[in-house]
Amino acid sequence: MQIADNSVVSFHYTLSNTSGEELESNRNEHPTSYLHGAGNIIRGLEKAFEGHSAGDHFEVTLAPSDAYGVRNEELTQRIPVKHLVCEGKLKVGAIAQVNTEQGKRTVTVIKLGRHSATIDGNHPLAGQELVFSVDIADVREASSEEVAHGHAHGVGGHEH
Repeated sequence: MQIADNSVVSFHYTLSNTSGEELESNRNEHPTSYLHGAGNIIRGLEKAFEGHSAGDHFEVTLAPSDAYGVRNEELTQRIPVKHLVCEGKLKVGAIAQVNTEQGKRTVTVIKLGRHSATIDGNHPLAGQELVFSVDIADVREASSEEVAHGHAHGVGGHEH
């Protein structure tokens, strides 16, 4: 079965930057599963899956616009420390949550003062060209429930 809209795809991947540094991998875990066409993974990677089948291997290099976006310097700002929620000690490089008018956002602390912090609301991989090495483990037709919910169910997908 070839990957098309409403297919559930299970895959292993390694994510690297263009220098070859490994950033993330699920090779020693259960495969990740997603519902193709539902926007559950980054746009450029989802497009690269189209037409592939179980057992296929491919590599794709994604421009920032097809991955986590280009950096937006307007997402770097100074805010009072009291608005940041962080597991553990708040320090430079920490990932924190901040409430906004659009809901909670994940930010990275880039400078920390006594009463305020400079935060970066860009995704940590924004602005980077990324290389995905993918092995497709399985492709199946989505159930009507998965299509209605907009995501894959079960191991590697969403579990209710």
